[in-house]
Amino acid sequence: MERALVLGGGGVTGIAWELGLLAGLAERGLAVSDADLVVGTSAGALVGALVCSEVPLQRLYEAQLTPPRGKAAARLGWVALARLAWAGGRTRDAVRARARIGAMAVSARTPSEASQRAVIEARLPVREWPARRLLVTAVDASSGEFVVFDSDSGVSLVDAVGASCAVPGVWPPVTIGERRYVDGGMRSTVNADLAAGAERVLVIAPTSGAFGPMPRLSAQVAGLRLAGARVAVVTPDAAARTAIGRNMLDPARRMGSARAGWAQAAAVADEVATLWE
Repeated sequence: MERALVLGGGGVTGIAWELGLLAGLAERGLAVSDADLVVGTSAGALVGALVCSEVPLQRLYEAQLTPPRGKAAARLGWVALARLAWAGGRTRDAVRARARIGAMAVSARTPSEASQRAVIEARLPVREWPARRLLVTAVDASSGEFVVFDSDSGVSLVDAVGASCAVPGVWPPVTIGERRYVDGGMRSTVNADLAAGAERVLVIAPTSGAFGPMPRLSAQVAGLRLAGARVAVVTPDAAARTAIGRNMLDPARRMGSARAGWAQAAAVADEVATLWE
């Protein structure tokens, strides 16, 4: 496998920033979304499904520039963040920490599964798994097991993406068969290590923080490089961080985040070209 594109989590604004960045790179002749492997976590799972569809990147970017039409901002507030940190940080056992986060997610008051599934479905213009290899991450809410869905998993793309986007305490866990799943970002906000085996890896990460026993992005990148891969990591620059703001779930910041991603593409194009071409 030659090239892998890894798309990390980051909420509504992370989706917009990633699509802006990818469209800006494509405008400069860098079609990184044509990677042999696409890895998507949380917001990155939705972006991954979008860029593997037949919809042009420019159109996906322009869709981020439309007004949110009165959509209320969800919020992963300080209380929810504290609960996440408390649940996931009381043990060095990563699987146990994720199971505790899953239990918190199951007990939280959230919108219904059906309503959230309709939201994910509406955001996916193509609802079949792409021919290109796409990996979508999630976590089993009961066992804490890290799960990777692909076209061979027997799981619909809508459910896989919905599970990966199921932020604990904000959105409901997604039921697939007899199991319930939460955000793949509870294992790692990026899960860059899933690109192992690729010769060149581009990581696009709206956020790269970690807590408790969660693996750090820096360690995952170091592991890829130790295995012989060339890796470049793109995170939001100062202007993009300002556009994104403190609440990554606020649709009112979507347009600014998308434009910031588009603008940042000019600054990182040379680095990406050196890696990709």
